[in-house]
Amino acid sequence: RSFLSREDVGIILISQCLAELIRHAVEAHARALPAVLEIPSKEHPYDPAKDSVLRRARRVFAPDDLR
Repeated sequence: RSFLSREDVGIILISQCLAELIRHAVEAHARALPAVLEIPSKEHPYDPAKDSVLRRARRVFAPDDLR
């Protein structure tokens, strides 16, 4: 949570499997900066259904816009 309040941090990269452990905090973050981006890890494949940024984008854009 301390990274979210820092002025010198613009992007937070977090593995998707760890983001699942703190999903409530990831979902609650609504500010543009710092951006919280979920990335795959070597041990766990990327699951687009769990990506909070992609889910927000799907609400804003039409499905054809995301192809």
